[in-house]
Amino acid sequence: MDRLTRKELKSDRFALEVQHSVEYVTEHRRQLIRWGGIGAAVIVAVVAFLIYRNYQHTARQEALREAMQIANSNVGASPTPGIKTYATAAERSKDVVKAFGDIVAKYPNTDEGAVARFSLAVNAADDGNTAEAERNFKAVVDSGNEQYGSLAKLSLAQLYASQGKTAEGAKLIQSVIDHPTVLVSKEQATIALAELLAPTDPQQARKLLEPLRSSPRSNISGKAISALSELQKSK
Repeated sequence: MDRLTRKELKSDRFALEVQHSVEYVTEHRRQLIRWGGIGAAVIVAVVAFLIYRNYQHTARQEALREAMQIANSNVGASPTPGIKTYATAAERSKDVVKAFGDIVAKYPNTDEGAVARFSLAVNAADDGNTAEAERNFKAVVDSGNEQYGSLAKLSLAQLYASQGKTAEGAKLIQSVIDHPTVLVSKEQATIALAELLAPTDPQQARKLLEPLRSSPRSNISGKAISALSELQKSK
């Protein structure tokens, strides 16, 4: 997608469509997750990209679209018309790294570059290369792209949590709560923080979730209620 201008980011229509897509992904989170919360996060990024494609068509978008097709291709399955199939996950991963890596190299300071870097992080996580995943998520956070940086912070926080670094993860999510974006609302970040804290501080997690169970936004209230239910089960 073309680098978003401040005017475009403030566009009511753009913001509304992106938010609806984010809410759809959140509502179907359990069906969409491939690698913890990171899988869901990258799908949010892809949805936002597909929406914004309707506003601009550029070579950068086309390169990103082709890279996404590789990342979403099948492995070891019967060929499906219109969907590329790889014999092994390793072969697909190699092409994913090249496709997104080329975009990062050519367009480092664009939204396409941020999405590509984010996707490299997800691919590394899927391959079990947590050091590479962390490096790329940090690069997105440090890029100054607030939108995709907020997604990267949530994913990086979940990565830290899997390593027992709950405090570091909580700090990242709190920064999103303090500075929400179009792609990650304050409520969504709050739920993410509650889920992060649940194993070690269920009381604080419950305190964060309780006010959200009555949210007028069905995806937020539903997720809060679901998270509260999980807390009850863990007692």
